[in-house]
Amino acid sequence: MAQEIKGKVAYITGASSGIGRSTAIQLAKEGVNVGLIARTEKKLLEVKKEAEEFGINAYIAIADIANMAEVDQAIETLETNLGPADILINNAGIGLKGSFLETDPTDWKHTFEVNVFGTYHVTRAVLPQMIKKDQGDIITISSSSGLKGTAGSTSYSASKFAIQGMTEALMQEVRRNNIRVFTLNPSLVATELVFGDNLDEKNDEKFMQPEDLAEYMVAQLKLHPRIFIKQSLQWATNPF
Repeated sequence: MAQEIKGKVAYITGASSGIGRSTAIQLAKEGVNVGLIARTEKKLLEVKKEAEEFGINAYIAIADIANMAEVDQAIETLETNLGPADILINNAGIGLKGSFLETDPTDWKHTFEVNVFGTYHVTRAVLPQMIKKDQGDIITISSSSGLKGTAGSTSYSASKFAIQGMTEALMQEVRRNNIRVFTLNPSLVATELVFGDNLDEKNDEKFMQPEDLAEYMVAQLKLHPRIFIKQSLQWATNPF
């Protein structure tokens, strides 16, 4: 029997657009209260308003996840206003394309600061709440590039490979606390991160859409607590 998620509290990073926004709305439809984290207040307020139309509580917190102090403050704000998290969606991240030698070292490091350390900062801040409750779900959005490297994506692939290792180890650590750790590894998704100014051209039936992943995550969260899918790979059927 599937478990009920209505009334739970979910914190979502990168919630102002793309996968994060779609996940927030999908969870709100299921009756989940949502804490929205991102760097842009205007966009977050728009998502908050849309989520609240489904009768749930929503609250925003502005933070750059690469900054641990900002993350700690954001999580404290959400806990105060919504309560401790039952669900954490680690969605925020950046992409960087370029050959190994042509990529500026500062940009290479920044990819790790956001994708790896950002995910670490948020998970580190939220995990004690779940351990105290002796239950929880952590979903981290990685990438197919975290399973197979491709030319021109050394920093991005390296950061996503690091996330795979971190979440795999964390999964083993917190199973005893009834905390499930999932990793999603989508291929191309029609988001600004991937397509930038050409996004509108990709919003059709060929490309995987953010709402596809949002629906998939909700299905995973509804699985009976005795089971979870620690890692999965998502592909569009035929985007060519």
